[in-house]
Amino acid sequence: MANIRKSMIDVQALLHQFDDQLSRASSKSSSPVASSAPLQPRAKSLREQTAFGSNPGNLRMMVHAPKQASEPPALVVALHGCGQSAAEYARGSGWSTLADRYGFYVVYPEQQPSNNPNTCFTWFLPGDTARGQGEASSIHEMVEHAVAKFGVDRKKVFVTGLSAGGAMTSVMLATYPEVFSAGAIIAGLPYGSAENVQQAFEAMFTEQSPSERVLGDRVRQASRHSGPWPRVSVWHGTADMTVKWSNAELVVRQWADVHGLADIESAREDLLDGHTRRVWNDASGNTLIEAFIIAGMAHGVPIAASMGAQRCGAPGPFFLDVGISSTHRIASMWGLDKGVAFEDTADATDVTELHGSQANATDAATPASIWLHDHGQVIAAAFKAAGLPAPGSADAGQPGTTGKVSPASIIEAALKAAGLGKK
Repeated sequence: MANIRKSMIDVQALLHQFDDQLSRASSKSSSPVASSAPLQPRAKSLREQTAFGSNPGNLRMMVHAPKQASEPPALVVALHGCGQSAAEYARGSGWSTLADRYGFYVVYPEQQPSNNPNTCFTWFLPGDTARGQGEASSIHEMVEHAVAKFGVDRKKVFVTGLSAGGAMTSVMLATYPEVFSAGAIIAGLPYGSAENVQQAFEAMFTEQSPSERVLGDRVRQASRHSGPWPRVSVWHGTADMTVKWSNAELVVRQWADVHGLADIESAREDLLDGHTRRVWNDASGNTLIEAFIIAGMAHGVPIAASMGAQRCGAPGPFFLDVGISSTHRIASMWGLDKGVAFEDTADATDVTELHGSQANATDAATPASIWLHDHGQVIAAAFKAAGLPAPGSADAGQPGTTGKVSPASIIEAALKAAGLGKK
């Protein structure tokens, strides 16, 4: 029982660290430059698609259809971060604006509070990160639905996301590599970083050092696919305290091994909008991986709110005006800006009314005392003091029982508390 108590205390400490980092990141997200920049209007373009499949992950499918689609159109899947909705991500990132400009569709999967109170995608639990299961399967069903309904070119399907959405992007690229031509991981983590809540926090907050081979094997074992593999764009800030920026290096190493790049240290470097980009090409000079490590940037999506033609997105919590538009640069890497550019429209940002901002994670209080006479009461009281649902008892409801709490129920309750698991 002492080990269980220690594990619970460790998880609770990590929970506090996660909540604190999210709160700090949210409060520092709006830059001085952004405060005077005009915000894009709320978009009224997102439409929910309900009958897209069996939906084992219980997600919502929101779609932005361009005012004029190219022939055949491309598709971008854009995954929001914790505490965000599809509408907020559409508005902040600017993907819907570019979709109208270049004629592609955007699918915004949306996490439901009934799954996860902090609306984080479940990027680490095996039941949601394996091919054909849970949330990964739901997102794949959305892609298939969009391809069939909108006539999407299967060679032009892409995926991107922030934070938990960035880590879920890694999941989709690994589990369905034949579906996506390329992906962009923003402040995310490599595939297979964790299988439970404690490992997830450790991967986010601490230095990890798996070998390139181990990282690559995680992707290769996620499906029967043997190549060609998706191209990858990686974005991370050096001041990110929510997801340690060394994860960006691990993402690069993971995909370098998958692509069979022998010398990871031999990247070409160039300067774009004042920021250094590292590039890894194949023998023919085609870019397989690119990485932007933004000096001094905290946790969020890099945007350029006042850069003329590159301006898209709206500054706010987790959308950081650092003078480079990751959305533009990613779209360019994917070739979405090639061909005819349609006239920009002024109302291309958000569907439904924005839900109340959930950017500030709940700041759970530390339990006042854990020195109670019964272990079950200890754990239940600790969760109650933190304002969290108590884990269930292994023998709840049985006459004469002492209320022992099962390890599985502790993990389940901790997941709820972290905003990383399902209710």
